[in-house]
Formats: sequence, structure tokens, C-alpha cells
Amino acid sequence: MGDRERNKKRLLELLQAAGTGNAHCADCGAADPDWASYKLGVFICLNCCGVHRNFPDISKVKSVRLDFWDDSIVEFMTRNGNLRVKAKFEARVPAFYYIPQANDCLVLKEQWIRAKYERREFMADGEAISLPGNREGFLWKRGRNNSQFLRRRFVLLAREGLLKYYTKEEGKSPKAVISIKDLNATFQTEKIGHPHGLQITYRGDSHVRNLFVYHESGKEIVDWFNALRAARLQYLKMAFPELPESELVPFLTRNYLKQGFMEKTGPKREPFKKRWFALDSHERRLLYYKNPLDAFEQGQVFLGNNEQGYEVYGDLPKGIRGNRWKAGLTIVTPERRFVLTCPNEKEQQEWLESLRGVLSSPLTPLSRLSLPQCRQPCEKRGDMLSSSRKLLAQALASGAQRRISVFGKVQTEQVTPDSPLGETLVPFESDRYKHELS
Repeated sequence: MGDRERNKKRLLELLQAAGTGNAHCADCGAADPDWASYKLGVFICLNCCGVHRNFPDISKVKSVRLDFWDDSIVEFMTRNGNLRVKAKFEARVPAFYYIPQANDCLVLKEQWIRAKYERREFMADGEAISLPGNREGFLWKRGRNNSQFLRRRFVLLAREGLLKYYTKEEGKSPKAVISIKDLNATFQTEKIGHPHGLQITYRGDSHVRNLFVYHESGKEIVDWFNALRAARLQYLKMAFPELPESELVPFLTRNYLKQGFMEKTGPKREPFKKRWFALDSHERRLLYYKNPLDAFEQGQVFLGNNEQGYEVYGDLPKGIRGNRWKAGLTIVTPERRFVLTCPNEKEQQEWLESLRGVLSSPLTPLSRLSLPQCRQPCEKRGDMLSSSRKLLAQALASGAQRRISVFGKVQTEQVTPDSPLGETLVPFESDRYKHELS
């Protein structure tokens, strides 16, 4: 039996030891883990510890500070540690597979932990891992005009870059055909009200369409999520063959940078109305809805950067007062200003920080891939149309080509003054990247 305080001190030193990775949770990366799996030899956070407890055959946990540690177990932790164990259990994680972070939902963490330690999917001596490819199955989908979830058949055709869903189980005509190019998926468990709730978003002709789905099985919904990511990676590799895989992975799927209620007024100082806002930093869009689970947005604001004349201020224009909420902010675009109020100053500061982060960042080649198509009236999206025309002028001047799909195969053709806005462009002569006009 070891000395309690001596072993506690050794464990705390292990947490800070250089080159061990022990200062962050082995599963989600959270800082300062206070727990450990003494069966696996890793230090983990409280949230991941709760997952480990559910699988005693795989992992056994103790508190670093509160529990008693025997000498032999401390020696085992010393011989292992996070980086050594991760090298064993994460030897071959596919690029498309989503590795959860500290603020991600429980189902992502649970399935990641089970995939690593229970199913041992990523060990070096395991079977070769291939892209998931096509997938078919049933998901519970929320109705567009009501809150009822109905069983729907979904079909993913990875090679064709399409996701389809059917209202009838044996139906031949899909209700929707969604291009992987325009698709995003993000877990929104609290908003949907289900621990496995997934939001699938795609761009239609003039709106962003939201599908809210779930599956009773955590593994099934996470497998769907990673299959969509794999299909996105396949598409991006085809569209951007010059880019390394590491630069494409951040664009497979994305979470909203910030969401929440604010009140907004119109350009003619209409009464303030409460709306749900979602900030998509990759596509540089602030979307707003009447309700969080609406199928379509009521409007959106494209966010360029500061050099293009986009700004955000933490106050209201002179002479304008909010309705119920007084903590205001104003977004200024080259075309107009958007006046909003937040429930409190904390929310105001969080929105300001998030918006300023987007506006201060440059438009990257891959972010241009996601610029929204400009098919709405120009008075609603004139700022996007103006940017699109500038990009088209640059494309014509540099002899760029646009990338098109013909029977599922990507081809290129020369850009002309009549080329539609919203097509992917092959690199300008001075740039090795592709661009997309909006």
C-alpha cells in the first residue's frame, strides 16, 4: 500500500509532465483533467469520465485528487499516459472522422470513446479503414410545418455527391435531392430536444433549408454524421485537388459560432421583433428565423470583412431605442445597416466578439466556396451581388475557368460575361486556389 499524499503528488506531477499530453483530456481535449482511467492509463475530464463509467469492462476510473491510489497503479499511469495510449488507440483515425472537442454533445463523445476503446476501430493492427461510401437507412425527421417527427428513408450516394430522402418507405420519387456541395450537418441536441438530434442544412434556390433528424441509436446517428463528412471530403478533394487534406477537413462540417435570440428592426425603423439568430462563420452568414426550429430562414446578412466596409458596433444608432431589450449592436454593410438588441450585456459582448472575429478575418479561397447564391431580390442581398460582380470581373480579366458537373463528372469551361453567379472557378493565373462567386 502506498502513501496517500505521496502518490497524489506524483499524479499531479504526471498531469503537468512535459511530453505526456496529460494536461488535457485524452478523449475531448478539455484542459486540466481531474480524473483518470487506471485500466487504460489515461487522464480524462469529468464529462468523459461519466462515459467511461458506463463501460466497466473497458475502463475503470478514479479521481486524481479524492481517491486513494496504490503504488502499482501510479506506476502503471507513469508507464502509459495520454500520448502513448493515444498512439495505440488512435493510430489510424480517418481524416473524415469527427474527433469531439470539450464543448461537443455527449453522443459524439460517447461514440468516439466506444469506437476507440471498445470497438478498437483505429488501432494500427486493425482492418483497413475505407470511406463509408453509400448509406441507406431510416431517421426520424421533424415536419416542415409542425413539430411532429416522422420516420423517413434517407439515401446517401457518395460517388454522385447526393443525399436523398423519401416520405414513403418504398417510394421511388425522393422528396428532396440534396447536393453534398451545399450540405452541412451539426449536432443540435438542446435545440432539437433529443440527445441524438442532428441538424442537416443545405442551400436551395433562394433559401437555406434545415432538416432536423434523430435516431434512437447513438452509433447510428454518429455513423450518418461521419458518412456525410466522408462524402464532403470526397467532393472537396475533387473540387480542390491542389489542396492538402488537412486544409479541407475544417470545411467538412461546422458548428454555428453563436446562436440565440435577438430583436431586430427593419430599414424603415419598423417595430423590433424577436428572432432566432445563427452565425455561420465559415459561410460568413448571419441567418435569422422566427423560431429556432424553422425549416427556412426569414433572412440573412452576408458578412464580408473590415477592408470591404463591414463593421459592427456595440450600440444603437442615434434616435433608435429597442423594445424590451436595450443592449444594442449595429452591423454595417456597404448596402445598409442592421440594428439589433440583445437580452443582456453578456449576450451583447458575446455577439460582438463573434461578429468581430468574422469581420476581421479575410475571405479565404475555401470560404468563397460557400458564399450564398444571389437569387433573392437585389435590395435584400445587394452587398453579395456587388461582391459577386467584382469576382466575376476578376475572373474574366485573368482568364479563369468555372468548374461544372456533367453527368456526375467535373469539367471546366471558360468564364464568360454570361457565366452564372454561384459557380466554382478554377484558379486565377496568380492564385492556385479555386473560387466561387455568389
